[in-house]
Amino acid sequence: MLFNDRVDAGKQLAARLAFLKDHPNVIVLGIPRGGVVVAAEIARALHAPLDVFLAHKIGAPFNPELAVGALTSTGEVWLDETLIAELRLSPKEIARETERQRKEIARRLAVFRQDRPPPDLKNKTVVIVDDGIATGATMLAALRALRKQEPGRLILAIPVGPPETIQRLACECDQVIVLDTPEPFWAVGRFYMHFGQTSDEQVIALLEDAGLRQNLT
Repeated sequence: MLFNDRVDAGKQLAARLAFLKDHPNVIVLGIPRGGVVVAAEIARALHAPLDVFLAHKIGAPFNPELAVGALTSTGEVWLDETLIAELRLSPKEIARETERQRKEIARRLAVFRQDRPPPDLKNKTVVIVDDGIATGATMLAALRALRKQEPGRLILAIPVGPPETIQRLACECDQVIVLDTPEPFWAVGRFYMHFGQTSDEQVIALLEDAGLRQNLT
């Protein structure tokens, strides 16, 4: 399957999540930046509030794209101890990259949430969304952190991801909605015709638009 862009992927996921439309206790969380574009379409279709949940991968020092762990905005850290041992990474190297990601998460929280408090997720149906999954490290950390907030139901909604990663993440949530699990799997961007960078300004605009819609209902 090939998506035109993140908006297209969000609309297709929203159709699969139509059973949640107008449900009073649903909240849609997007992982910035690209995941918020997908999540915004879902929130719009379901008439549900939209917010962000920040989780960043902890990259290997020699290859930032290689995830050796992940960190969330609520402070949880997940590390792939097997991979770290194989790569012979020192605790100091891991701590340095973790702190760098912690600072970036704090910066983005201040930009995206500003003075708004984080949402209360207890007993809610939480739909966590990204624009795709590769290794799954970031989403694994996110799901475990969200589970600690005691949602009534935790749903992962994702346009595309490798089958083995999706299967592993399914054990961390109550339901997975995924549109395509191609094999072999390449980079997430290979499954989009248009996969440009999403800016902070775009994320802010989507959150503001969702907030205005909620205030009008």
